Amino acid sequence: MKITVITVTYNSGSTIEDTMKSVEAQTYPDIEHIIIDGASTDNTLEIVRKFPHVTKIVSEKDTGMFNAINKGIIHSTGEIIGILNSDDFFTDNTIVEKVANAFAPDLQALIGDIAFVQAQNLTKVVRYYSSKNWKPSKFRWGFMPPHPSFYLRRECFDEKGLYKEDYRLCADYELMIRMLYTANYKYKYLPLNMVTMRLGGMSTKNVKARYIINKEIVRACKENGIYTNMLILSIKYFKKIFEYV
Repeated sequence: MKITVITVTYNSGSTIEDTMKSVEAQTYPDIEHIIIDGASTDNTLEIVRKFPHVTKIVSEKDTGMFNAINKGIIHSTGEIIGILNSDDFFTDNTIVEKVANAFAPDLQALIGDIAFVQAQNLTKVVRYYSSKNWKPSKFRWGFMPPHPSFYLRRECFDEKGLYKEDYRLCADYELMIRMLYTANYKYKYLPLNMVTMRLGGMSTKNVKARYIINKEIVRACKENGIYTNMLILSIKYFKKIFEYV
């Protein structure tokens, strides 16, 4: 069973080598690693091209992160698809193998755990983001499984569509609602720290970004028949305190 890992890059020269090494080191033999680059002007492509395991590199301007991810899905040929960001890396070299082993024939999706670390100290875990107690009813409250731990069968994208590119930050949230709640695809929780993620990504930057996120979560829920509002979503910030180490 081929597993596609999509990595989106744009001027990612300072972090992409860790990402590439973590994919190259995976023990699973059938990985399709697709790089979708937004026409980087730094040394990102120079680094990426040093790794012979890469299946495909596309470098051209895009209209945003989710447009780039969609390009990767369109180019993919794997049965299972996952996303590994250009400043993240697999926590160990058996992650994809464990994902593959967990995908029973009747399973459409898989979720797990990730760890946030300080950008200056990759061994310093500051937040552990687990899907252990997550269930689809929690979408209403602003909780989703960590996107880098989310693996989905290609046929689900074919049936229910790609990421909605008119979302700025939360197309991943909307897609997971569509797949795990609206379509009710069968998923499994894998109790595994799958990805190490540096703090400072698009959705963790500032108060303005959090406001956009909550507005888009309200929209995503509404589009999929779930009632929520900004007040309900504010409660999640108190609960997230317990994820910090």
